[in-house]
This record gives sequence, structure tokens and C-alpha cells, in this order.
Amino acid sequence: MSAEPAAPPTTHAAVDLAGRGLAVFALPPGGRRPATGAWSTRCWTDPDEVRRRWREGDNIGVGCRASSVLGLDLDVEGAGRDVLAALAADLGEPWPDTLTVTSPSGGAHLYFRVPPGCAFASVSGGRTALGPGIDVRGPGRSGGGYLIGPGSTVDGIRYVVERDLPLARLPDWIAQRLAARGGRRL
Repeated sequence: MSAEPAAPPTTHAAVDLAGRGLAVFALPPGGRRPATGAWSTRCWTDPDEVRRRWREGDNIGVGCRASSVLGLDLDVEGAGRDVLAALAADLGEPWPDTLTVTSPSGGAHLYFRVPPGCAFASVSGGRTALGPGIDVRGPGRSGGGYLIGPGSTVDGIRYVVERDLPLARLPDWIAQRLAARGGRRL
């Protein structure tokens, strides 16, 4: 009988994210969904607290509201990267340089600091103002959405930092499109 492979070192990854100013919470090992509905009240931003409380092997959730971030989830099936690149080119805007994480499917999560006064909702399923294949994980008005953080493993494949950059401010051209399509810019 062979032994199970060791769990990936998620404590280090969770501490790193908290050190970047992101609020993290535990997801079940190998899971994408929180074990309870109260996850938004269990986010930690202090790296020392994360180090003390983290259970090795848990996946990492990043709370958007608690982190003051908006995440763009670029799907592979919807060619999200191509759609965002074409939109940026049409508007004469550069590709946004920010922390980017590759997901197990080959998609990507782009992390942005939210401008003061913004409360965008999470939207998926091709209904965003940015186009098909681009889901929004927003800070919302209450708990907000969340992203699965780098270091997490789903179906045996890890979420990996692709572009290790500081979190950029949400570009105005993205914020304006989201606000025009029912997003709330408070």
C-alpha cells in the first residue's frame, strides 16, 4: 500500500498573501468552497496570526471585501485572456500589470486594489460587462466574493503565482465598464 503524497505547504503561501495585505481564510483541503457560510467573518490579515492559526494543507481563500480587492477570473473555455486583451486594445489601454495567479484549468486570476467607494458585486457565467470568459469576484456590499489563493490545490493541480507583482489599483477603464453594467461605484 502506497502512502498518500504530502500536502502542499499552504501555511507559507497564506502568510505570504497576508503580508501583501490580503485577507485569507481556510478552505477545506483540495476544496473550492468554504466549509461554512461565515467565511467572510473569519479572514485574517496579520501574518503572525495566520502562522499561528493555519492548518497545514488547507486551501486558501482570499476575501475580496476584507482585502479591498476585486478579482478578475479569466476562464480558459471563454478565452478570457483574449477577450480582456482585445477590450484593452480597443480602448487603447495597456494590459493591466498586477498580481496574477494561474488556476488549475489554465485560466488566471488578476488581483486589483479597489478604488475608495467601490462595491462591485461578484458576477459570473458570461454576464459581466467585460465579456465572455471573464468573471468578477467583487468586494460587494456585505461579505463580497472570494478568490482561491496561490498555493491551493484542486484536483491535484496547484494555483501558482504567474506574475509576482504588487497589486495594482483597479484601472478606471475596467471600473467604468463594470459600473455602467450594474456594478455599484459608491
